[in-house]
Amino acid sequence: MVVKFFGGDTVPLEMHKVRVVQKLTLAPIEDRVKAVAEAGNNTFLLLNRDVFMDMLTDSGVNAMSDRQVAAMMVADDSYAGSATYERFEAKMREIFGIHWILPTHQGRACENILAQVLVKPGTIVPMNYHFTTTKAHIVLNGGAVEEICHDHALEVTSTRPFKGDMDIGKLKALVATHGADKIAFVRMEAGTNLIGGQPISIANMREIRAVCDKHGLTFVLDASLLADNLWFNKTREESCKDLSIAEITRQIADLCDVIYFSARKLGCARGGAICIRSEELYRKMRVLVPLYEGFLTYGGMSVREIEALTVGLDETMDVDMISQGPLFIEYMVNELVKRGVPVITPAGGLGCHIDVMRFLPHVPQSQYPAGALASALFIASGIRGMERGSLSEQRNPDGSEVYSNMELLRLAMPRRVFTLSQVKYAIDRIDWLYQNRDLVGGLVFVEEPEILRFFYGRLDPVGDWQQKLAAKFRVDFGDSL
Repeated sequence: MVVKFFGGDTVPLEMHKVRVVQKLTLAPIEDRVKAVAEAGNNTFLLLNRDVFMDMLTDSGVNAMSDRQVAAMMVADDSYAGSATYERFEAKMREIFGIHWILPTHQGRACENILAQVLVKPGTIVPMNYHFTTTKAHIVLNGGAVEEICHDHALEVTSTRPFKGDMDIGKLKALVATHGADKIAFVRMEAGTNLIGGQPISIANMREIRAVCDKHGLTFVLDASLLADNLWFNKTREESCKDLSIAEITRQIADLCDVIYFSARKLGCARGGAICIRSEELYRKMRVLVPLYEGFLTYGGMSVREIEALTVGLDETMDVDMISQGPLFIEYMVNELVKRGVPVITPAGGLGCHIDVMRFLPHVPQSQYPAGALASALFIASGIRGMERGSLSEQRNPDGSEVYSNMELLRLAMPRRVFTLSQVKYAIDRIDWLYQNRDLVGGLVFVEEPEILRFFYGRLDPVGDWQQKLAAKFRVDFGDSL
């Protein structure tokens, strides 16, 4: 049901109330300049005490429900044969309809197991779009990633409802060129993280399933962002409009051979899991869980987190729960569009994504514009976002840069965490920064790790643009924080 305001306002209405709060602090801009310098202009290295709004990620920072917290108190902490795990396994089978389940400590642990079992040197993994750790695991095991999204997936301004869909023609051509025996597996990511949280349609998944059946290929779904994707299936896909969230979930699951996810996202807890349809494949993967994760009835997770996850998965079947994030993101995107700020449209899941190539056209990709904008936004607001652009890529073996298709600043919207007034504050500071965008310069590496450099690499600003930005803030805002 849609809630309409008599006064004509179009704002998202929270279908929950706040019962536990955490104090936040907003430091003066001079302290923010110092903090981002000490962090090497890498928002991952900022200390949380210096952050006002943490929009870095939705991973492990979503608000738990009262039912989740209560469930943690009844956890069975037996090392093996835990009743807590029995409840989790039963809920997984109920929701996804897949019998074989493996617990892990988070999503990249699932990727490690999948890659070790399925990827061989010289094989290819076609996918709608890569995620950083997914690609790293595949490459580490000798494979290669082929991104075969539709060309329009990279259109920054669009009204297409499912920009995360895979181009079936490209998938067929890839199989014809390389042969089915060279395809390790076909991967789809619900809510494509690196291109604006854009969703995938069930119609597209059915087409992929048909290709996989024809060539004997394994179809794998990364369901970490499934909750947001389910909302878009429900509201944007005609065939899903009269279905419950549970029915949509089962239709998606029925098309997959393997489903894995990070419970730091799906389920609003901390952990992960793999659902495997084939017993043979399950047995191949099972041996790696005790080796890397822990025993088969906890997989590196705290049993209290498993109890919270079981409830969280059940609550994901509630349309009021899954709608909150997408509706807040849509509000933020629409308000920024009104102000002329370049963002990815249509609004997707996970967060609001600023199109940095249009925001900072004067900063070349060689100076990591998305990382520079992340630093600038922290200085202007105390908001921590995440660079999702060339800085998040990995260099070629010859040392040359891999420039990203998109340069994005992702402002994640953890579920049920922020109030609407805080979102309005973010919109205001982004608007101010856009009006003063010419002051923002680039970044250069001073410490560059070889793998996943965006996590802990350090950079310096090119010139004194950060001091100039802070000075302009004082001119416009006076003594305001």
